[in-house]
Amino acid sequence: MTPRRTGLLLGLIALAFALNTFAQTLYKYRGENGEWIYSDRPPDDGEVRETRDLHTGAVRGRLSVSHSFVDRSIRLVANNEFYAPVEMTLDFDRLKGMSYPHPDQELRWVLPPRSETVLLDLHVIDSVAAPDTQYTTRYTLGSPAASHQPTSLYRVPFAIANEYAVTQAYPNVSTHDTPDAYHAVDIAMPVGTNIFAARGGIVFDVADANFRSGLDRERDGPGANIIRVLHDDGTYAIYAHLNWNTIRVRPGDRVQRGEYIADSGNTGFSSGPHLHFVVIRNSGMKPESVPLRFEGANSSAVVPATG
Repeated sequence: MTPRRTGLLLGLIALAFALNTFAQTLYKYRGENGEWIYSDRPPDDGEVRETRDLHTGAVRGRLSVSHSFVDRSIRLVANNEFYAPVEMTLDFDRLKGMSYPHPDQELRWVLPPRSETVLLDLHVIDSVAAPDTQYTTRYTLGSPAASHQPTSLYRVPFAIANEYAVTQAYPNVSTHDTPDAYHAVDIAMPVGTNIFAARGGIVFDVADANFRSGLDRERDGPGANIIRVLHDDGTYAIYAHLNWNTIRVRPGDRVQRGEYIADSGNTGFSSGPHLHFVVIRNSGMKPESVPLRFEGANSSAVVPATG
């Protein structure tokens, strides 16, 4: 859930948005199996083929709330730029010189993909010279109406002829200690392994400019390259820790089950090369992971297990 606090002083209305960018030094070299490695650390043998200074800051989907005068009211409008529905709430921290919303109105909305939605019209009280307000918005990706109902078993997200070890799966978890990760699956694989869509859907979020990794959850977690794919039942899959500059899909693309989408990597909060795969449903402003079953030999159902 993502919170944002906004203040408004009528007569001087301003919203400022900052895009945080930072420089990184990228090292490019060959791995033990001949694959290209992109990392923020040089190789142990010092044989670097190329270095680059990069500035990251890829454009991502976002939700924003703007306001404008409409007659004698202030209109709040939400702009959902994601190719997926978003559930949002709004709480007033301060409201002066404007009418309050009706007490029976729940300040919660489900915003359709790529939409602009009028949230509220706040009437300005005539006798007040300078009304002002401050409010906090929170949002969660996906619709709370989503129900995990896949029409077939999930395809393994790598080449079917290959086998890789599952290093973390429910209930034997170590870092998957929050509801949005309980049922996530970590699959160890070399950097550069082809990743395929486990289920069809619409790509609605991509991060592809990162190549750092580390063991600090708060610092390194946001640095994972990811793909989010919205399924027809409203749930969505996350493919995480992908390799730098290998993602082959963009927001708005519809991918098919088994379609090549990226290469595995070792970016973000990660102790080694692997793919983190999870399916999420919004359970009402709370992202929760759901149990998975993959298609095995002879179309059998396989529940992922550590080991």
